[in-house]
Amino acid sequence: MDDAEVLYETHDHVGVITINRPEARNALTWSAYAGLEAAVRDSQARCLIVTGAGSAFCSGDDVKQIMGGGDRPPDLSSREPRLTPAADALLHTDIPVIAAVNGAAVGWGMELALFADLRIASDKARFGELFVLRGLVTDVAGIGRLSSLVGREKAAELLFTGDIIDAAEAQRIGLVSRVVPHDELMDSALALARRIAANPPLAVQSLKAGLRTAVDPDWNELGRWVSTNLGRLFKTNDHREGVKSFLEKRAPNYTGT
Repeated sequence: MDDAEVLYETHDHVGVITINRPEARNALTWSAYAGLEAAVRDSQARCLIVTGAGSAFCSGDDVKQIMGGGDRPPDLSSREPRLTPAADALLHTDIPVIAAVNGAAVGWGMELALFADLRIASDKARFGELFVLRGLVTDVAGIGRLSSLVGREKAAELLFTGDIIDAAEAQRIGLVSRVVPHDELMDSALALARRIAANPPLAVQSLKAGLRTAVDPDWNELGRWVSTNLGRLFKTNDHREGVKSFLEKRAPNYTGT
C-alpha cells in the first residue's frame, strides 16, 4: 500500500523496506515502528535494504506523538524494561541488512542505520545522535555498536554533543562503508544486496549469527538498561525543555532537573 507508513517490496531475493512518511522526514510513529518490526520479522528475503522515502532517511521519533511535545512523555512504568521490538527484530534477524542512507539519519534514524550490517550513504546523507539534546539516552545501537565502528572517543564526542556530520565525515571515521552520488544510491545498494543474496543463504545466515556472537554485547541486557534510563529521563524537566525548545525553534535552557 503506497499510503502505508512502511513499505515492503522484493527484487528477486532482496527485500526493500522503505520508511514512508516523506512529509514528516520519515519521523517514526508507533505504527511505523510496528510496521518496521513486522517487515523484518516476516521477510523471507536473503538480504534486506532499509531506506527512506523522499529526501530523508529517518529523522527519528515523531516528537509530538511519541514524546507528547514534551508535555506527555511516554509512561514506561507499567512496562517491563526490555529491548524495543523493532530493535529486537533488526538485531536478531539472521538476514543481512543494508542501510541505504538517502538523507538525514538522526536520532532513532541514526540508530536504524547502526542496526544494519552495512551502510551505504548518499552524498546528501547526514548523521547525528541527537538524544542528548532531548535529555535522553540513545537506543542500544548508539551505546553498543557506534564505538565498535568509529572508536570510543569519536563515539563519545558524537553522543555527548549531538553533533551532525555529513557523509564524507561519516566515511572518514568508518561509520559508513561507502559514499555514492545520490542518484546512484539504490542501484549501489541493490547491487551489493544481490551479491550477498546470490551466496548460499544458510552460510550467510550462519556468518551473521557468528558475528553477533563474537562482536555484539548482550542486546537484551543493554535493552533493559536503555529502557530503565529512558523511563527515568522522560520524567525530567530537561527532557521537556529539549522537546519544547525544538518545537518552538529556540535555544534550550537546561537546568539539570
